[in-house]
Amino acid sequence: MTVGPERTAVDDEIAVASDAPGRSMLRLLLRHPLGAPCLVFLLLVVAVAIFAPLLSPYGPQETDLAAVNAPPFTAGHFLGGDSAGLDILSRLIWGSRQTVVAVLIVVVVALVLGVTCGLVAGFYRGRFEAGVGFLSDVIMSLPGIVFLIALYALTGPNVPAAMAVFGVIIAPTYYRLVRAIVLGVRNELYVDAARVVGLSDLRIVGRHVLWAVRAPVIIQSSFVMAAGIGIEAGISFLGLGDPAGTSWGIVLQRSFNGIYNNAWGVLWPALLISVTILALILLGNALSDVLQSSARSKVLPPRRRRKAIAAALRELETAEVRESTAVGSSDDVVLSVRDLRIAYPSPDGTVNEVVHGVDLDVRRGEIHGLVGESGSGKSQIAFSTLGILPKEALVLGGHVLLDGEDLLADDRKMRAARGRRIAYVPQEPMSNLDPSFTIGSQLWRGLRASRSMPKKQAKELIVDLLQRVGITDPERVMQLYPHEISGGMAQRVLICGAVAAEPDIIVADEPTTALDVTVQAEVLELLRELCGERGLAMILVTHNLGVVADLCDVVSVMKDGNIVEHQDVESIFAAPAEAYTRQLLSSSRTVELMEV
Repeated sequence: MTVGPERTAVDDEIAVASDAPGRSMLRLLLRHPLGAPCLVFLLLVVAVAIFAPLLSPYGPQETDLAAVNAPPFTAGHFLGGDSAGLDILSRLIWGSRQTVVAVLIVVVVALVLGVTCGLVAGFYRGRFEAGVGFLSDVIMSLPGIVFLIALYALTGPNVPAAMAVFGVIIAPTYYRLVRAIVLGVRNELYVDAARVVGLSDLRIVGRHVLWAVRAPVIIQSSFVMAAGIGIEAGISFLGLGDPAGTSWGIVLQRSFNGIYNNAWGVLWPALLISVTILALILLGNALSDVLQSSARSKVLPPRRRRKAIAAALRELETAEVRESTAVGSSDDVVLSVRDLRIAYPSPDGTVNEVVHGVDLDVRRGEIHGLVGESGSGKSQIAFSTLGILPKEALVLGGHVLLDGEDLLADDRKMRAARGRRIAYVPQEPMSNLDPSFTIGSQLWRGLRASRSMPKKQAKELIVDLLQRVGITDPERVMQLYPHEISGGMAQRVLICGAVAAEPDIIVADEPTTALDVTVQAEVLELLRELCGERGLAMILVTHNLGVVADLCDVVSVMKDGNIVEHQDVESIFAAPAEAYTRQLLSSSRTVELMEV
């Protein structure tokens, strides 16, 4: 069910903590506690630079002999005057224009060179990448400020030229950032699809690849602008700027020369430079936070999570109340799921319930198939029994009882049971093995984490189990890394890890989906044998009714978050009671006929 579409208390809770993917980045930034004030301050600086002739009380070179070394709050000179009688406030206002222009020169030069070269090198690679990579290493090895001082001998007090050179010096930071991202994007399937439909490389790079790098480039630009202000102020303070100019660095340099006569004069340019640099850095951090929060926008903070669950339960009180099925006896039922309700916050701020009060019993030694189309909620139930639901999931109610103990009600009990009494066989074997460690290391370390035993004994037990699951040379396989084994062997390794802790129940989530037909049959036979030998119960999550017929004892059919039918496997194939079950069976038979 969907709690809505009318706006409810749940929706209000979710809307506060989550934002739709298409919502304006500016709006998210303005809601950030640091982003908003920093953005406002920087926009104020830009506005002052644009409207300097209207805002400045005096001209940039207009002197007043009465204001020589005048302290702050002197009549007509709010921030005082410097040693030449120039109004400090007016000089800072006019200096904003030159400083902003200098920063723009740095950013534009660095963006054009760094981003362009990064896009080309990352997308095409080859000799261009090697040559530009070597050149960027050389440029980054240069001491920037020393290089700018040396440049002064050629260009004189030319601040725009110095800023352009600094843009070249800092361009490799953009190059490395963009190249690294493009290397990951160029092999994505949507890029291949764009090639297939006939898009040119220029359109692919401009529309798809450039779009992927825009956010990191924007964040990096805020830090580059901060560095540009610092460099401009630094070279001007060292006397390498234009003496007739009015940048913040020039104002600072002139005030510093008269520091013994008017110490206040140094404070204002230094404070303005420092605050502006700090605002740019904090803005970059805020942008990073906004991008990260948009990626996890559906995850609610603990306090709002509790409020959302409570509000959802209040909404559900008006719904039809269904009595749960009685729990089986503790002698034959190892795992019971009772009245389980799971929901997720949606992009529009509403809450969608995806599992609606499900009841499920799994008996000892029983292989219980959980079947249904994609999105029916079967994996949500499996993940609930393991306590590995996504962070954004809201458990609105229900119980997962392992021998009568409610695992959902106590995180400590869930952690104690997971990997020990409840094991897991995942869908993608290769992605569930750490490529940094050998097969043996991952298996025996996992075993010792769940069962206290010496290292030697753990290794011996793993060798025996690997042999049992059909790996003919277990000692050699234990020394291999995941990329050195096949998908079928990787699935056998994961099954070995699952049964090593001697669990009571195994949750197998589509364990044969990623395997070819021959290996599928071998893995299914292995699971059946292990359950029979060890008396294991199993929840088999699948959409393949052929697997269900071959392996399961009992079947629960799911549709739209509900279990619509529950029977033993012979009965459900011989006489399905629900129209949806008959539809699934009919579709499965059609697929089998097409394959034949």
